[in-house]
Order: sequence, then structure tokens, then C-alpha cells
Amino acid sequence: MARGPLAGAAGPGKFSKRTDMTLPSASYGEGVETAAIQAGAPLAKTADVRGARASEVRAATEKPTRLYDETQRPDEPITTGIDMGPGAGSEVLAGGPAPEEDINFRASIREYMPVLAYVASLPSTSPETRKVIRQLRDNL
Repeated sequence: MARGPLAGAAGPGKFSKRTDMTLPSASYGEGVETAAIQAGAPLAKTADVRGARASEVRAATEKPTRLYDETQRPDEPITTGIDMGPGAGSEVLAGGPAPEEDINFRASIREYMPVLAYVASLPSTSPETRKVIRQLRDNL
């Protein structure tokens, strides 16, 4: 009858033993290379990296401007963000106007949509492929 190792498997919780904290064998040069990299520049000192509670994050952010509050940007025209009147146009918005390549891409996808719909209807098509085709269709 075969027996396992005498020490047994690593246990849960405080009885577990991490193996990813040691350097690999230096005989292959990995330890020497790592030591040279660490000697080249001092390691960064990290500050307290604990996560912030949601209540702390909410308290740290500024309150949103309410509809009838005074403006926070008195020198900015009210038409900023639209393509008419004074101020910057839609190019300053996150979405901005669609570039020419994007318009051509959408036209190509529209042409191929019957084929893509057929591929999505096949029983052998993966769920991931169906999801991508659905996203393409929904973004036309």
C-alpha cells in the first residue's frame, strides 16, 4: 500500500504554507538577475494601502451641483459641449463625434449582419460568439 508524504498536505488557514514567497533556484541565474535588479534602484516604500470605506469615499467627494445652484463655471458658455453657439463643441465630450473609420466599420458590420445572425443561430456557436454578435448588432 502506497503512502503519502509524512508531513502531509498543507492545512487550511494558519497551517497553510506559502510557496510563492521564495526566489526560484539561483542555479539558473534567476536569483542573480533579481538581486541585480533590486540593487539597481531602491524598492518603493508603500503607504498604508488598506481600502477606503464607501462612506469615506462619499465624504471625500464634492457634492453635486443642484439644478438651481449658482454656476460653478461662470466663464464657460452654456453651449459648451454641443456643436452650436459659443464654446467648445462635442469634441470635448468623452464620446465625441464618431470618427470616419468608425462610420465605415459600422457600415461594414451592417452589410455582414445577415451572415453574423446565421452564425449566431447555429447550434455549434459558442455563447461568447453569440454575445459578441449581439453586442455588434446592438451598437449599430
